[in-house]
Amino acid sequence: MNAQHTPIIKDFFDPETWTYTYVVYEGEGSPCVIIDSVMNYDPKSGRTTTKSADEVIAFVKAHQLQVAWILETHAHADHLTAAPYLQSHLGGKLVIGDHITNVQKVFKGVFNLDENFKVDGTQFDQLLKEGESLPFGNLSLKALFVPGHTPACMAYEIGDAIFVGDTLFMPDVGTARCDFPGGDAKTLYRSIQKILSYSGETKLYMCHDYPPNNRPATGVTTVADEKANNIHVHDGVTEEQFVAMRTTRDKTLDMPTLILPSIQVNIRAGHFPEADSNGVAYLKIPLNAL
Repeated sequence: MNAQHTPIIKDFFDPETWTYTYVVYEGEGSPCVIIDSVMNYDPKSGRTTTKSADEVIAFVKAHQLQVAWILETHAHADHLTAAPYLQSHLGGKLVIGDHITNVQKVFKGVFNLDENFKVDGTQFDQLLKEGESLPFGNLSLKALFVPGHTPACMAYEIGDAIFVGDTLFMPDVGTARCDFPGGDAKTLYRSIQKILSYSGETKLYMCHDYPPNNRPATGVTTVADEKANNIHVHDGVTEEQFVAMRTTRDKTLDMPTLILPSIQVNIRAGHFPEADSNGVAYLKIPLNAL
C-alpha cells in the first residue's frame, strides 16, 4: 500500500467492559471510520452515560476528521453500542454485517418483541456482505464474514490491519465463546483459520482484552504471534481439538453481566426501545429463558 494511504489507528479502551474502540483515518482532516463504540451503562441503576463515546468525539473533532462509517463487528453481548449517539454528533452511517437479521430473528423471540421490531436490519444504514468494500477518502475497508461467536460476526480489513471483533483475543487469552444462540465452535475455528491465512505481519486488532497475570491491556497483535502462541488455536490445534476445548470451556463460563441490556439495544443499532407513555424507555428481563 502506498505510504500516503497507510491508515492511522487510534484506540480507546473502556476498562469497565474491557472493550477497544478504534478510529481509523489517513491524516488531519481526513475521512474516518469508528469501529465498536461503547455506551457506558450502570446495571444497578439502568442509567447510561457517554464518557467513552465523548472521548471519541473529542478526538475526531480535535483532528477535524469526517466520519464516513460507524461500524459494528457484531451485536455485542457485553456492552451497549454508542453508535447513534456518535452519529448524532459526528454524522456517518451505521454499518453491520448482513447476517444481523438472523440474530434479530432469534432475539425477537427471546425477548418477545412486538411487531414494530423489524428483523430486516433496517435499524442500520447499511448492511455489508462478505467481500464488500466501503471507501473513506483514499482508504477502504473490506468485510470478512467470520461467524462462530455469533452467526453474524464481521471482521474489517483496512490496509495491513484486520479488526477481528470477538473471533480472537490476545494469544494469552485465546478465543471467543460460542454458546450464545447461533454460536458454533466448528464455525468459529474455520473463521479463525480464514483470518490466520493472512501474512504473518498482518496486524490484528482486538475488540476486547482480558489481560491475565496483571499485564497491561493491549489490543493489537499479529497473525504470526497468534499462530505461534494463541493458547486455544495455535498452529497444530485441530478443528476437533478446538471444538472439544471450546465446548467444555463454554460450559464453565458465566453469562456476561450486560448481555440482557446489550443485546436488546444492539440489535436495534444502539437505539433504545420506544418510550412508554411516561416518557421512560424500558428493557425486558426474560426469566429462566437463557
